[in-house]
Amino acid sequence: MVDKVLIVEGTSDRKRVKRVLDEPVDVICTYGTLSDEKLETLILPIEDLDVYILVDADEAGESLRKQLKRELPNATHLYTQKGYGQVETTPVEYLTQVLRGHFDVKEKL
Repeated sequence: MVDKVLIVEGTSDRKRVKRVLDEPVDVICTYGTLSDEKLETLILPIEDLDVYILVDADEAGESLRKQLKRELPNATHLYTQKGYGQVETTPVEYLTQVLRGHFDVKEKL
C-alpha cells in the first residue's frame, strides 16, 4: 500500500510530477476547488497518510492551499516559484529539487 499522497490541481500537474517521482505515490487531482462532496471522497480517506500539497503559485492555487490547510492541518506544503506560476510549467529540474527530501526522485530525466 502507498503511504504517501501528493495533492495537485490538475492532470497536467500530475503528469509533470510523475515524470520526476521514483517511488509509488498516489497523486490526487482536485481539479480546482473542493466541494463538500469532494472533501469527503478525496480528503477523508487520506487523513492518516503522509500528505503533501503542491499547487500553482497563483490566486486559485493559494485559495485551494488555504482550504487544504484547514482540512489537512498536518499536510506538508511544497511550493513552486511564483515566476513559474503553474506546476505543469515548472522546469523538471526545479520540481526535482522541490520534491527531493520528501520523495525518491529520478536522478536522470
